[in-house]
Amino acid sequence: MTEALPRRGTHAVVIGGSLAGMLAAAAVKSSVDTVEIIEAHDLPLTPQARTGVPQAAHIHPLLSGGAKAIDALLPGTIERLLEAGANQVPMTTNMVYLSPEGWYRRWQRDTHYLIAASRDLTDSVIRQQVLKDARISIRSHARVLALLGDARRITGVKLRTTDGSEHEVHGDLVIDASGRSTRTPRWLAELGITGLIEEHIDSGMTYASRIYRAPVPTTNWPLINVLPDPAHPGPAGAIVPIEGNRWHVSAYGPPGSRPSREPETFGDYVRSLRHPVIADLLSHAEPLTDVTVAHSTANHRFYYERLKVWPEGLIALGDAVAAFNPIYGHGMSVAAQGALAIRDLLSSGLSPDFARRAQRAVSRPINVAWSLSVGQDVLYPTTTGKRPTAADRLLHGYVSRLSRTATGNFRVATALTDVLTLEASPTVLLRPDILLAAAIGPLLPPHSGPGFTAEEHQLLQKAGVQLP
Repeated sequence: MTEALPRRGTHAVVIGGSLAGMLAAAAVKSSVDTVEIIEAHDLPLTPQARTGVPQAAHIHPLLSGGAKAIDALLPGTIERLLEAGANQVPMTTNMVYLSPEGWYRRWQRDTHYLIAASRDLTDSVIRQQVLKDARISIRSHARVLALLGDARRITGVKLRTTDGSEHEVHGDLVIDASGRSTRTPRWLAELGITGLIEEHIDSGMTYASRIYRAPVPTTNWPLINVLPDPAHPGPAGAIVPIEGNRWHVSAYGPPGSRPSREPETFGDYVRSLRHPVIADLLSHAEPLTDVTVAHSTANHRFYYERLKVWPEGLIALGDAVAAFNPIYGHGMSVAAQGALAIRDLLSSGLSPDFARRAQRAVSRPINVAWSLSVGQDVLYPTTTGKRPTAADRLLHGYVSRLSRTATGNFRVATALTDVLTLEASPTVLLRPDILLAAAIGPLLPPHSGPGFTAEEHQLLQKAGVQLP
């Protein structure tokens, strides 16, 4: 049976209680009377694994570009994350970072940061912040079946609850934040909206992750990152210091160099990275979890902003628009920046053509992250969906030159970090001073190995860890 609910004031419907869904609710709460989040599963009140988020088992650093957007939407959230045990890692001051071009210096002046925490903690803190607002409610154990309305305007959703009953929920605004399982392309087609461009670019990488008890305190401990080299494909990995004095470790590789879920082989796999620093550290750490493997590392995007027809009252956000290879750590930050763009546009109200303008605004941070992720992945010989063009190879050559220069040039390191943390457009890398610096090359000689501080070496020695 289908029952229609009466309209009561202006109402926004958010499909999905993911991080993107929570941020969408935060973005619109001040511009409508009520917000209802439709979620298929339970949403835990404390930091726990949430059904429907298998990627939570893997590292989830929150870049400063995304952290600033979240704090703009939900003031005080980053402070609450830090109070709950998350670590703020200055970049590149507190990073032991091996790029394809060499070891980055740990500059004493930090210009950016990332928030290092488990995905469960990040989700929990944001969820608590959002749900403090009485205007926002959750309808759990409900699945959206269809959009209501037509190709000109969406007026709500039709959903089914676990008891089998169906309901029509009015919405002046519907935001799809349902992630990779989005059904918006199908729903648009049912409304007669065609011509949607979709891209799926897959390097074939496999991700394996595990959490360890760190042998040293993780407060102010650096993030360790050994990056892959697309010119010589092989395994790579990272250690992220998260709450509870734990290390969240992820290792990944393309076909031919993939990790397995077997705990006894995880250490050997990490030992096969370009440098043994991560394996040396883990040899003195206590495993706390099994190894979790993910094969879903493709870049997948729908170009909604290019459609000739877009219905008023509908916006898509987060992975429902674009999902990225997780090794680049852009997903949460892009969702946050997209939500902030929606909020800023809503400051003038639900004006005509708002949804189209909002969808275009959502695409802007996606464009930056997409160029960074796909620009790297197309270089792997195993990648499907797109092959590198001459322009791609030329751009990669220039970025590689910049990366080599950044190993010994603070200004270039800062410009690159501006882009990688989604705080600036890649066009900053074409500034005259950056072009000149790239032509000159690094001003300081390269490091020959990981640059741990004397204090960090002392902590490791106390824990019995002896690095070469």
